[in-house]
Amino acid sequence: MNANDPTSPEAANGAGPAAANEPTTSAPPSSAPAGDLEARHAELSDAYLRAKAEAENTRRRAEEEMGKARKFAVEGFAESLLPVKDSLEAAIAIPAATPEQLLEGVHATLRQLTSALEKNKVVEVNPPAGARFDPHQHQAISVVPAAQEPNTVVAVLQKGYLIADRVLRPALVTVSAPG
Repeated sequence: MNANDPTSPEAANGAGPAAANEPTTSAPPSSAPAGDLEARHAELSDAYLRAKAEAENTRRRAEEEMGKARKFAVEGFAESLLPVKDSLEAAIAIPAATPEQLLEGVHATLRQLTSALEKNKVVEVNPPAGARFDPHQHQAISVVPAAQEPNTVVAVLQKGYLIADRVLRPALVTVSAPG
């Protein structure tokens, strides 16, 4: 191949005889790259410190929010129970109430309490007789012989409660004995 041929690889990459006669550019003085590197280092250090400070601020704000959430988590629940307390105080304030009036007030207060619990996702666990025993929601107090399928609820001694699908208190039940 001829180096003067414009289609030759040497001519294409500038390595031909004409390229050999051109002066090569020399590297800038050694102080310029060091200055550029120092400036770049200072820029990156500043960016790092800012990012670190931002991360620390975000962490601190998150901790403050978590603290507030823990501190005031029951605020809504307590607020929904205030009418129940008001009703109980009103019942006590009536000195000459008849038993019928008191019973009516107790039923109304129980409805308020049930509503407040449901509003806050507290749900009763009250399995009917014959329901399958669920060790996740029920606590067997005793096992009794019964004319029903084994490992089923015979009676509920105390209702249980769930709060948002988590057992707050298991239902206390008697369970039928295995065959």
